[in-house]
Amino acid sequence: MSVVTRRRRGPRLSSTSIALRPPAWLAILRAGLVSGALDITAAIVVYARFTRTVPMLQGIASGILGRDAFSGGLATAGLGLVCHFSIATSAAAVYFAASRRLPVLLQHAVVAGAAYGVFVYFFMQLVVIPLSAIGPHPLSLHDVLVGVAIHIPCVGVPIALTLSYYAPASRVAAVPPATGD
Repeated sequence: MSVVTRRRRGPRLSSTSIALRPPAWLAILRAGLVSGALDITAAIVVYARFTRTVPMLQGIASGILGRDAFSGGLATAGLGLVCHFSIATSAAAVYFAASRRLPVLLQHAVVAGAAYGVFVYFFMQLVVIPLSAIGPHPLSLHDVLVGVAIHIPCVGVPIALTLSYYAPASRVAAVPPATGD
């Protein structure tokens, strides 16, 4: 009688333990929830200083609602929280999609995840926020250093590690390259 166990570290699993991995959508959801929880916790500690959590969450919702978000009470704070986790899950989905073609993203999850955290930070600051109802704003060196210091361990690395553990094996990455015969 054979016992199938799940390996605790790294993306290299035997063929029997790969069958235990959840479907892609569940791996992406897990990665989004983990990174979203870590990121919002860091934001509450660093930016809201625990006491200004509702206005901070309303600030996230202001990307959709504009200044009206700050007069919406807990409802707009809740919308901000939903937006935050939607963005985190979208970032996980993008990383998952990229890892299908670039298996190195899962094989070297810590390094690749750190780089992805930096990418996500700058994508949010230079693309998403300027295109939202918030609009463009200047970045200070302090803001960039703090934001990157949060996004590496709270966004990029957790997404990469969670997906390296839970994501199903890539069929594309497993296909040997074509030969030029």
